[in-house]
Amino acid sequence: MNSQAVRDYLLGLQQRVVSALEAADGNAFLSDGWSREPGGRLEGDGLSRLIEGGSVFERGGVNFSHVKGRVLPPSATQHRPELAGAPFEAMGVSLVLHPHNPFVPTVHMNVRMFAALPANAPAVTWFGGGMDLTPYYGYERDAQHFHRVCRDALQPHGEALYPRFKAWCDDYFFLKHRNEPRGIGGIFFDDFAEGGFDKGFALIQSVGDAFLAAYLPIVERRQGYAYGERERDFQAYRRGRYVEFNLVWDRGTLFGLQSGGRTESILMSMPPQVTWRYDWAPEPGTPEARLYSDFLRPRDWADETSTPLWL
Repeated sequence: MNSQAVRDYLLGLQQRVVSALEAADGNAFLSDGWSREPGGRLEGDGLSRLIEGGSVFERGGVNFSHVKGRVLPPSATQHRPELAGAPFEAMGVSLVLHPHNPFVPTVHMNVRMFAALPANAPAVTWFGGGMDLTPYYGYERDAQHFHRVCRDALQPHGEALYPRFKAWCDDYFFLKHRNEPRGIGGIFFDDFAEGGFDKGFALIQSVGDAFLAAYLPIVERRQGYAYGERERDFQAYRRGRYVEFNLVWDRGTLFGLQSGGRTESILMSMPPQVTWRYDWAPEPGTPEARLYSDFLRPRDWADETSTPLWL
């Protein structure tokens, strides 16, 4: 296990992504470095990069963290009960971007490495990550582009990975209490140890390196669309689903909170403005209703016929 190589890659990825997002927004991200002293429940360091009130991004965070702990929390051992109680090392980059314009989708991306360090036994290392898109107003062209970039990123690692990780994403980012997908998916994988350290590390590099190509063309395409109070109101309502998923179902959020992680960085993924309504549904035939009927359901986006370029 070469944890220094993973750390160097993740910090470089964070800087590349932030630099590209700053160029798209025209405003700088804040930098907030932090560290934990050795000897506590959790030790390590990280760098949170944040933008609020930008010209494109209402709120966004691109976080790096590298921590070591005495005991793996329950959220990290639910698929590996034999490692319960082991010390651990974890590092990753996680980002969430919430744009101002309701026609620009929210996006999430994460790549990470975990290592359990059981006493008198070799380290057990696994990787996880992915990216997914959460539109408020759906466009087939955007969904097709996002999924095709995800598929191409996984191609060098085997034909079977994209359909497998695409289905995993559809299943994972699903609000069970609502019986509703969070968005139009993408790719997701966890507890990946197939082929050892080198293969897992190469896989998260392919995913991380593909993020900007997957997302920025959509931002550029939709950012100039005019919107009003109706669209912002629907965006705030749908953002409520994002909050519900992150606080109820997301393993990364639960891991961070259960392990004693830095709360400000963990909850940076939350949108700045959110609303909830009692038993609300969009009127049939509206663009808001089309999000539910046409987009919030699994589709083979990468294989669908291209839509006209103006859509």
